[in-house]
Amino acid sequence: MNNNTDSSEPLYIVLISVHGLIRAKNLELGRDADTGGQTLYVVELARALAERDDVARVDLLTRLVEDPKVSSDYSRPEEKLSDKANLIRLRCGPRRYLRKEVLWSHLDEFIDHALQHIRSVGQVPEFIHGHYADAGLVAARVAGLLGSPMIFTGHSLGREKHRQLLNKGIKREKLESQYNLSQRIEAEEIALGTAAMIVASTHQEIEEQYAKYDNYHPSRMEVIPPGVDISRYRPPEKGEARPKIFQQLERFLLKPDKPMILALSRADERKNITTLVKAYGESPELQKKANLVIIAGNRDDISQMEKGPREVLKELLLLFDRYDLYGKVAYPKHHKSDDVPELYRLAAQTYGVFVNPALTEPFGLTLIEAAASGLPIVATNDGGPSEIVSNCQNGVLIDPYDSEDIANALLTVLADRKQWRIWSREGYEGSHRHYSWKGHAKTYLEKISGFREHHYRANFVPTGKTRLVSLDRIGFTAIDNALFGDKEALKRLLTYLAESGKYIGMGLATGRTLDSTLNFIKRYNLPTPDILVTSVGTEIHYAHQGERIVEDNAWRRNLDYRWEPRVLRKAMEKCPGVELAAESEQREHKISYKLDPEKAPGVREIKRHLRRHDLHAKAILSEKTHLDLLPIRASKGLAIRYLSIKWGIPLDRILVVGDSGNDEEMLQGSTLGVVVANHSPELDKLRDKPRIYFTENSYADGIIEGIEYYNFLDKVRIPND
Repeated sequence: MNNNTDSSEPLYIVLISVHGLIRAKNLELGRDADTGGQTLYVVELARALAERDDVARVDLLTRLVEDPKVSSDYSRPEEKLSDKANLIRLRCGPRRYLRKEVLWSHLDEFIDHALQHIRSVGQVPEFIHGHYADAGLVAARVAGLLGSPMIFTGHSLGREKHRQLLNKGIKREKLESQYNLSQRIEAEEIALGTAAMIVASTHQEIEEQYAKYDNYHPSRMEVIPPGVDISRYRPPEKGEARPKIFQQLERFLLKPDKPMILALSRADERKNITTLVKAYGESPELQKKANLVIIAGNRDDISQMEKGPREVLKELLLLFDRYDLYGKVAYPKHHKSDDVPELYRLAAQTYGVFVNPALTEPFGLTLIEAAASGLPIVATNDGGPSEIVSNCQNGVLIDPYDSEDIANALLTVLADRKQWRIWSREGYEGSHRHYSWKGHAKTYLEKISGFREHHYRANFVPTGKTRLVSLDRIGFTAIDNALFGDKEALKRLLTYLAESGKYIGMGLATGRTLDSTLNFIKRYNLPTPDILVTSVGTEIHYAHQGERIVEDNAWRRNLDYRWEPRVLRKAMEKCPGVELAAESEQREHKISYKLDPEKAPGVREIKRHLRRHDLHAKAILSEKTHLDLLPIRASKGLAIRYLSIKWGIPLDRILVVGDSGNDEEMLQGSTLGVVVANHSPELDKLRDKPRIYFTENSYADGIIEGIEYYNFLDKVRIPND
């Protein structure tokens, strides 16, 4: 794989947005909680970057969906966004469409397919940009393996959502069962700790939302306001005819020519549309002056929708009835992407107003669209809208929890036609001045250009004489309690493997040091494996020319990223009940400690302590008394994926055998996993994975059983996912 770092070469950039429904045309914005502004943002960002001469290729990676309930567009593996921008859909979990909260356990598969795609391109990306927590975790893993700088944009953050839901009285247990917030927040912490740069939309987002994280380091955060495809939006011309969408609204309204209060968002509780309806329903003056138009996604049958949007829409209908708003409120069931610019223009034609009453709004893309259409705005005082109004001087901010404040702000905009025209003009000019995609792409690349020359990217050009270049497949096994534990079974395994072909390689993946592993091989007279992954994945060695053992220096160098062992040891001195282990257990990329469970803090607290000091390490606890600190790019699972990329061996041609919790990462994803019968209980949670086989036999007999299950020595059998 080409890893050319010549700064004069055009860039290859990878963007990742895992969830939602993404396609090149007619984005289903507002269809559900996962198909909102983020999906539009990543598509437009990909196109804007690809338009630049210094960019050669942009790939936007997302999830492939095969589901009769959604368009077949989402089942196409590839789609062009522009001449140099590609939408790449990758398999991840079940074929059906899933909400983001249940995708976490399938992300290993997405990571593996992302690596496979990038290898097929034949070039290491200059940058990998993850969007939202799930893609942030994916980008951290992929960038770590490739050595590419990682960029992260949270879009919305788990800690802020956690705060809001607790304020609403939702119990912590429900937060976990429904939203998996602890997993999301930890993914955000990993992304923040790995990223070379975090892109935020506003300073408020950095200072009030990112500041709540242990990995809050403002020096790595940059405000780059999202762009808008302003070519789609314009103010209405004098005497311009009503657009077609007017006919859909007209059937709801007794006086359709009155000024329009336009709200456009998903039917999501956080968008706070119900408070807007209450504000309108409780203000006879507002009802007299204007119609309310609510565009809340597309629907056929409310009863068939997901619980979140279903509950919001039901409440809206009840409020319409309670305040008797029939003839004053329009709420069409369907609209197309192309209708959106016309809706803004129609509202501007009527001297109306656009309103965004969201409880929290990281940016507010619709506010820019409205401004570019010459439509004044009323918006929440939370998040991005305050900076948009400051830049564009085109409206009023409100307290989203105060329905009276919302009503008064709407009346203020609607009451003064002279002020309305000023806001309309200022909004149009400000949107073009501050929020174009061309300007966004320029600033974006200027900010990250420095990382290209100072960031080491992995070398995937095989060197030296080795049979690895000719291998068709390879099997890895843990040592203790997998390969070893039954001497007679080990003899049977060695006899069994002696008949394997010359294109099948063997490797060991262990927490043992290299010396300990070599002593084990010598003691039991084992054939020297092709690959040794030792010290919990921090070291990779190859068997060259018989017994000569050669280290993979590129892997070692890759692990240096944010690895500061001296400073880590100093920081750990402040932790009670923690003592450095014997010198024989220490390695260049592994710091080992003995713990006193009665005095030492938990692993979570140790991680928080290190993160707050801008120190980054994986903390692995074994048997409650042994702690290993590893580089953030190190693990047995990541080492095996690195080897897959380097030697061109597909992950579905790599068999891995494990027995304990620290084998979990290498067992998941696209590898062919085998768990021997004498495994530790923490691996039982993997039983529903189609590519993880639990054997009936223990130790080496279990390895034989796993090899036969996958028919690994012949034509490999891959289970149906």
